[in-house]
Amino acid sequence: MTGSSRSDKNKAPSAPIVVGVDGSDSALAAVGWAAAECARQHVPLRLVHGYLVVTGYPEMVITDPEVRGLLERQGRDWLTEAAAAARATAPDVEVTTELQCSGATGLLVDESKKARLVVIGSRGRGTVTGLLLGSTAVALAAHGHSPVVVVRGTETPDGPVVVGVDGSPTSEAALAFAFETASGRGAALTAVMTTQDFTVDSVYNASRIAIDWAQVEEDGRRLLAQRLAGWQEKYPDVEVHRVVMRDRPARALLRFGAEAQLLVVGSHGHGGFAGMLLGSTSQALVHHAPCPLAIVRTPK
Repeated sequence: MTGSSRSDKNKAPSAPIVVGVDGSDSALAAVGWAAAECARQHVPLRLVHGYLVVTGYPEMVITDPEVRGLLERQGRDWLTEAAAAARATAPDVEVTTELQCSGATGLLVDESKKARLVVIGSRGRGTVTGLLLGSTAVALAAHGHSPVVVVRGTETPDGPVVVGVDGSPTSEAALAFAFETASGRGAALTAVMTTQDFTVDSVYNASRIAIDWAQVEEDGRRLLAQRLAGWQEKYPDVEVHRVVMRDRPARALLRFGAEAQLLVVGSHGHGGFAGMLLGSTSQALVHHAPCPLAIVRTPK
């Protein structure tokens, strides 16, 4: 992911990669992944933590000086630990930290305005001070200003970058991100498009016999080739593998992600409804992706 893709073309060349830190092993894994990525891109790393505690109903912020002091010291300790882990992974990367009395999600959304990427772990501490994966990933995908990477599963170092394609605007943004990543890492790219089958109980079940699946798949191959053509011209160094298969998108991407170094999807595709925060495929992958997952929004 060296350079800047269309998804972050308005970012400064030295825009940092931001990581949410909450003291969990998952957050430290995210720090290690981000530090290595910063070394590849020659950009700084920014570690952030928000220590806001909310309790009761209606919501009230605890303001007791002793409690807040403990939370602040704990947050600083976590940031110090994370910074040490980052420097152990990438000694030459510039590392800065930020501690705020703020909700984690709001802090990361704000940080994303100037970030190249925002990176989070797959599991937080499970407390209101931690990064609660589901809500944080959904909020960042819906309101963030940069791609979001959820570090989970196992990265296959020599595996391809795998990207889901469906022809939607977010899919196009995901392609830009995926090609940039593959080029920067010297990796192959696998572009996956599915022709989703009907379920047995579908209201369209009776029409299955009229569907020419061979033609559907041929149309899919043609569409995929069209979507990839411009990107292959821009990144001739990237070896591209095209996959068109009759399967559900999430299931297909889970399969190919098992041997990938990074899985890339748009925040929602053609199957989403207006106003949907995170598409069903992206939502499933947030919780089950077998490797690190990048969720890319359409540039604002």
